[in-house]
Amino acid sequence: MQPKQLVKVLLICLGFFSCQEDKKEPIVEPVKTILEPEPAKEFGFILDDFIVKRDTIKKGDSFGEILERYNIGYPQIFNIAEKTKDTFDIRRLSIGRPYTLLFSEASQKDSLPKPNTFIFQPDEEQYVVINLGDSSHAYTRRKPVSYVEKIATGVIESSISKTLEDKGLSQRLAYKMADEIYAWTIDFRRLQKGDRFKVIYTDKYIDDTVYVGIQDVKAAYFEHNGDALYAFEFETDSINGIIDYFNEDAKNLRRAFLKAPVQFSRISSRYNLKRRIAHYGYRVKAHRGTDFAAPNGTPILATANGTVSKSSSSRGNGKYVKIRHNDTYSTQYLHMSRRAVKKGQFVKQGEVIGYVGNTGSSSGNHVCYRFWKNGKEVDPFKQKLPEAKPISDSLKVKYLRHIQPIKQRLDAVIFLEVEPEYEETTMKTDPNS
Repeated sequence: MQPKQLVKVLLICLGFFSCQEDKKEPIVEPVKTILEPEPAKEFGFILDDFIVKRDTIKKGDSFGEILERYNIGYPQIFNIAEKTKDTFDIRRLSIGRPYTLLFSEASQKDSLPKPNTFIFQPDEEQYVVINLGDSSHAYTRRKPVSYVEKIATGVIESSISKTLEDKGLSQRLAYKMADEIYAWTIDFRRLQKGDRFKVIYTDKYIDDTVYVGIQDVKAAYFEHNGDALYAFEFETDSINGIIDYFNEDAKNLRRAFLKAPVQFSRISSRYNLKRRIAHYGYRVKAHRGTDFAAPNGTPILATANGTVSKSSSSRGNGKYVKIRHNDTYSTQYLHMSRRAVKKGQFVKQGEVIGYVGNTGSSSGNHVCYRFWKNGKEVDPFKQKLPEAKPISDSLKVKYLRHIQPIKQRLDAVIFLEVEPEYEETTMKTDPNS
């Protein structure tokens, strides 16, 4: 091969290999996707847009004093209060409740930064937003609520409270079953080892994360002393929202009255017409009520449906509420720290009517529960109290149809040593939509 031909062949080969290199797939670096976190949102505001300061109402705090601390003068505070008074009473700031102040980023450059929004939470669900600018206004909203239906089972070893504690379940279930559902059919102080229960109940959450507690018990089954006792929740009065518990044959499980006006309390003094009272120098002075000792602020419950006939205060009774249940029965609740109902208001059994206190002639935090029958004060624990109103014939058919699938679900539940972590049904509600 001639030198020129050899060079030509070499050039062709180089060109071939060069083309092969060009055909190789380019190396592509994977694109890294960075997910930006969702901006924090609360009370309808994107909190990242503000400087946020949180605190709780302390003893002695007032709306004016809080705003004055943050450089808002009293003329402006008075103007804000006047413009918002139809929506929110600024005097009703409960001690211990949280509040939030929002500052704009621009305000932080001022020598005396001022908040532009005040948010108060009177309870777990509700919040009040007060705009502190020139066009001051206020509005009330509620946080979204979700209800999660769950099932629990248990076998009694010593007490229902211990059984629930061992399973990590709410003690509220114990109260529901012992004081509301089976109060008149099972003595929970005398449960037998081996007694067992199944219950379908609903837990309540705010913003999907804050656990509020048990909303209600839909159905329950309790085996006690060999007896199988069913209980199903059913609304018998949609106008007044009255709910009762009935067995599988539509018999009402409740009596007309709860056994006690406060939960988890103890009787500190019984009805006694010959009692000697230290508060009165150990003189014999009839005690026509039953005292239930409980911490200050414990909710006091109406023991039966009725209409508030008095909501007042006196030197001896302190702050008190009296309820007329019908022509035969009335009840009274004394020494409250605060009343929660007004005269003429209809209240349901179990509804909060006030809070335990130490007002009037009282030597400690308690509620004195008084009971009238035919206009005479009597000992409620020595009365044969009436059963709750039976279900009407027109509702009975509806009730039996209503419980049929629920009973099938309850019967299908097996007793477990350890509760499974699962949720049956979740229902969400946005009260502001």
